[in-house]
Amino acid sequence: MTIPKTQKAIVFETSGGPLEYKDVPVPVPGDHQILVNVKYSGVCHSDLHAWMGDWPLPTKLPLIGGHEGAGVVVAKGKNVTTFEIGDYAGIKWINQACYTCEFCQEAYEPNCPKAQISGYTMDGTFQQYALADAVQAAHIPQGTDLSQVAPILCAGVTVYKAIKTSGRKAGEWLAVTGAGGGLGSLAVQYAKAMGFRVLAIDTTEEKEKMCLELGAEVFVDFAKTDNLVARVQEITGGGPHGVINVSVSEFAINQSLEYVRSVGTVVLVGLPAGAVCKSPIFSQVARAITIKGSPVGNRADTQEALSFFTRGLVHSPIHVVGLSELQKVFTLMEEGKIAGRYVVDTSK
Repeated sequence: MTIPKTQKAIVFETSGGPLEYKDVPVPVPGDHQILVNVKYSGVCHSDLHAWMGDWPLPTKLPLIGGHEGAGVVVAKGKNVTTFEIGDYAGIKWINQACYTCEFCQEAYEPNCPKAQISGYTMDGTFQQYALADAVQAAHIPQGTDLSQVAPILCAGVTVYKAIKTSGRKAGEWLAVTGAGGGLGSLAVQYAKAMGFRVLAIDTTEEKEKMCLELGAEVFVDFAKTDNLVARVQEITGGGPHGVINVSVSEFAINQSLEYVRSVGTVVLVGLPAGAVCKSPIFSQVARAITIKGSPVGNRADTQEALSFFTRGLVHSPIHVVGLSELQKVFTLMEEGKIAGRYVVDTSK
């Protein structure tokens, strides 16, 4: 394969600054890395935060964002034995870890203090050629629709891990806040495939239609519901046993602590900048509520999440646009107008 010297990428020099669509050098893989010709990259809310720089974790600047890249291996380092040229590969949020700290040894790679993050602490997938550590890169079966699989590499893995983290069992009610977005639409499907009764919470008729088609048993429009806590508890007969919070609303997160069933579990996934989860101690203790944080999954979670996709149990409701249109996607994201997930085609 002929690898060009330069490529198109979206670069920002400053936090919240202009998104520049321009030519940049194609990187060269290190001894343990693969070079992936990224065909498609999902656009995650985390990418918006990386651009804005409003999280307490500082970003690399200048930065090429993106961390849901699916493509083809075109070069590899001399020590790479797990990928061959022409293989399909996925680039994830966790691009590299140390593999020796206590967290890595317990398979908590997302908590590794030396982890490198795609599109955050190192250049990511909003470019045509990107680097990935061969150990962390995801193996994607040949023939897979790369536009469809791209969101699974972060959104899918993240919500699948969150459902596992909830510790709830099949047959119980699981509520998903922000159910109509990129993570939420996949959370509804994974929860359904794992045997849960799914209550989707979001707004707009478009998102309601999509969530019900994806497997939600009930949809509650928070904008049209006077007393959401009472309504959710009424539908579920006392409240959902678990709540997966993928919305970026501090109000929605705190409200979930009110309607969750006693002895239930609230899992925090969405990361609204500066938000605080406020749990009245008396209520939390008396009702025996558990609150858990769940970041992205590890390598095993990734392969399990991909297995649901390859077996046709989940799919990504996507809108494909050119990489050069990323600014438009971020604007829609800020306005909360995206149902499903936007994916950028790096060739455009």
